[in-house]
Amino acid sequence: MAEYYLTTAIDYANGDPHLGHAFEKIGADVIARYHRMLGDDVWFLIGMDEHGQKVAQTAADRGLTPQALVDEVAETFQTMWRRLGISNDQFMRTTAPAHKSGVQALIEMIFEKSPDDFYEKSYEGYYCVGCEAFKQENEVVDGRCVLHPTRVLEWVEERNWFFRLSAYRDFLLGHFDAHPGFLEPSSRHNEILSLLHQGLDDVSASRARIAWGVPFPRPTSDGEVQTTYVWFDALPNYLTATGFPNAEPRQHWPAQLHVIGKDITRFHAVIWPAMLKAAGLELPSEIWAHGFVNLGGERFSKSAGVKLELGEAIDRFGADAFRYFLMREIPFDADGNFSWERFEERYTSDLANGYGNLASRTIAMIEKYRDGVVPKLERNASYDSDNQDIASYLEAMNDHLLHKALDAVFRNVDSANEYVTLQAPWKLAKDPASAAALDETLSTLARKLAIQSVLLAPFMPGKAQSVWEQLGGPGRVSDQRLPEAHNVNPSNWRVTKGAPLFPRELSPAP
Repeated sequence: MAEYYLTTAIDYANGDPHLGHAFEKIGADVIARYHRMLGDDVWFLIGMDEHGQKVAQTAADRGLTPQALVDEVAETFQTMWRRLGISNDQFMRTTAPAHKSGVQALIEMIFEKSPDDFYEKSYEGYYCVGCEAFKQENEVVDGRCVLHPTRVLEWVEERNWFFRLSAYRDFLLGHFDAHPGFLEPSSRHNEILSLLHQGLDDVSASRARIAWGVPFPRPTSDGEVQTTYVWFDALPNYLTATGFPNAEPRQHWPAQLHVIGKDITRFHAVIWPAMLKAAGLELPSEIWAHGFVNLGGERFSKSAGVKLELGEAIDRFGADAFRYFLMREIPFDADGNFSWERFEERYTSDLANGYGNLASRTIAMIEKYRDGVVPKLERNASYDSDNQDIASYLEAMNDHLLHKALDAVFRNVDSANEYVTLQAPWKLAKDPASAAALDETLSTLARKLAIQSVLLAPFMPGKAQSVWEQLGGPGRVSDQRLPEAHNVNPSNWRVTKGAPLFPRELSPAP
């Protein structure tokens, strides 16, 4: 059993969860559930980034202490993830005492292992509170951050601790060359390689005049105790979640996969590996930087007023249908668009008329024509096409191309519905001489439906389990092993027709 430690970016605690957060968490959850069904020992981490200037400002605007604000926001996020069926094993909060001490221990380890990597420097530059980062000239348009155009950049002048990131350019180039899969997809890989070839600037590791954060473990030469720069606080959560520095050997580390948004690729693929190298620690195996979910062509942004109420989107057709739509409609390696029209089209064509109708017809016919017992399954021509779809699914899932995995499943759904039309079991049932053909048809449909439910379990865990139960499958569908999906044999299972899987009349779109 292989260990698989999977993380997402920790969400910033200054607002409610939005569609972009949900896209990342659902995608990572699909990957986590998939690896459990491969038989891996999965540890799935999500959490909250609760320090920094932006949180302090939001709390002040609401008349709250920062801690009261982040306690409230963390509960809101966790409630939403439970509603969406996110199967995380751990929820990290950067205000946790163990995280704070772990951050300080990591910084001290860098001081010890690489004593020249932290140094003091007076600095001035434009700072984006939205990004919690200093901005380079190419990241500023008309005096504003390209990612947060509604925010006014702050000019900051102070003496800080700096991290000698520039010294790690050659190391990072060598690592990318030796590990071509370290950063995916290829568009992000190429972007960071271009950045590295241009050279790296050293980065501030502490901030003065900001109290809400982890105290930097060493004062400046004039005795000032500063606060750890928020990214030097946030990134180590992946490590402190494992018990660092107290766990020996450190449980889970290194991570097999960090799932993040493309806007924070530089922090995860440049600064974080350099910090780990400076501390003498292993690097994560892979970073996957997904794209943005857009609404009407615009990126979701609280500050810009481009938003969609996540609760309304889930209410429309239910959590599983919402999970399916995002993973099918939005490529996991690129940007994509959300629209109510496409949501309804996918729900109707793929789920209600496709998978749901196939399940309803198959189970009803087995009940009607074979007293609810699936006939004995005999190998036939459908095996080859089913096995091809399974192989395409597994290849896409291993490449984190979740939308392509669903394409493979629904090719199988479509072929099964075409098979129903071609075989016309209602006609076969009228002819006693066609009893064997009817048995083959019904058992073939049951096998296809069982396979589809196994493959869909990471995406729609509730609906897949419902179909599995109606088919009479043993135990939980999530306990099946995906590499053995082609061996599913529903012979003699007893079916039980249940409630409609995907009702057509639900809450209207806003």
